[in-house]
Amino acid sequence: MREGLEPLHYSTLPPAIYNVYLHPDDMERLRGIAPRIVDEARQALDAELESLNRGGLAARLKLARRGEPKVVAPEGGWQIRILENTDDDVSAGDIVIYSELALPAKEDFSAGSMTKRIATRRMAGAASGAEASYQPAPVAPPTAEAAAPEGAFAAIEYDDRGVRRKFYMTKNEIVVGRGGRDYWTDLKLDTLPDVSREHFRLRRDPESGKFFLKDLSRLGTTIDGVAAPSSIEVVGDEKRDRNVEVPLKETARIGLAGVCFLEFRSRTHG
Repeated sequence: MREGLEPLHYSTLPPAIYNVYLHPDDMERLRGIAPRIVDEARQALDAELESLNRGGLAARLKLARRGEPKVVAPEGGWQIRILENTDDDVSAGDIVIYSELALPAKEDFSAGSMTKRIATRRMAGAASGAEASYQPAPVAPPTAEAAAPEGAFAAIEYDDRGVRRKFYMTKNEIVVGRGGRDYWTDLKLDTLPDVSREHFRLRRDPESGKFFLKDLSRLGTTIDGVAAPSSIEVVGDEKRDRNVEVPLKETARIGLAGVCFLEFRSRTHG
């Protein structure tokens, strides 16, 4: 919360939304007390906010001289979710925290007008007191839309931290997801870990020109609000691709784990 403070002219805003991702084993162990953890986390944030505004005498005098605005609590309160990390390379004890500003906070956790993602913090082996890293995410400036490359089969539009972007499909098969060191993606999305590193494959049949989607994710893919069948089967510790595909219309809204949405449009549709 301290690292993500956003000073304005009359007030300083702390991050209001915290998504905390845990290894599946840790999630299973703590699932029963997750509401208690969230409640105590909110109490800790309240105490930290009070401490920031109170400080010691020297800090208060310094604050008064500089005229720094008071840190105000978010209107909708602290919004904290504890979630399972679906990454294959996550280790037990790893904690990934995404924090965001929300103006204003809405009843629906995913609704509201978000500003930028403030920080991603990763702590490996939290019990050993490993130091967390802070990685502020820059906000990309709006850019002019690039012309469609010759021979593009389809276009995919999506929001990237407030900037509307367009990806052109120029080969017969692409992989969409968050990507990673050992995960190739043609369309790499900078989004929450709810989205798998390889979330889905999009294939074009050269003969018919029709498109097909294969869901490879753990938290699901939707097409125009309808869940696509998973192509992944887990047997013991082994993951198998059953090669299950579903046809895609010339225009479709593709949802990834309910947190990221892509607008697909075949180039034959115009």
